[in-house]
Amino acid sequence: MKSRLVASAALSALVLLGATGCTFITPQSTEIQYSASDGINIPDSDGPLQIRNAMIIANEDGSVGNLVAAIVNDTDQNEVLTIEAEGLAPLTVRVGAGDTLSLGADAEPLRIEDLGVKPGATVEMYFQSGDATGATAEVPVLDGTLPYYADLVPTD
Repeated sequence: MKSRLVASAALSALVLLGATGCTFITPQSTEIQYSASDGINIPDSDGPLQIRNAMIIANEDGSVGNLVAAIVNDTDQNEVLTIEAEGLAPLTVRVGAGDTLSLGADAEPLRIEDLGVKPGATVEMYFQSGDATGATAEVPVLDGTLPYYADLVPTD
């Protein structure tokens, strides 16, 4: 009788382990961070500013674009974000202490002259704030095909 009880418990343990063992070695997809929008979040670079949902909305030939993003300043000091890309003039934006600046929503987007990148491509951009070394990211270039981006396409 005891041997049946032990065998039953062992069999139950094996079934339980077999049914749930995969979760011990498989990464959980809910733990993977990603940008759930058309833009990208710039990886933390130890700077005081956080850049969220960054994207460029360009005209049809890609000659001019508008940088759209949300810039978050969680500090108690005004901060400046410098954005650079090869062959383009540097862009700067000031974000007040404790503020979130939404370029393209509650503030004008940053206009990029001589972009030279058609929609569908990416632009490697460098973002730097405070004393941090900064971070580089591939920022997607979109057009006004989607209705909610139509008003963000730069006009000549």
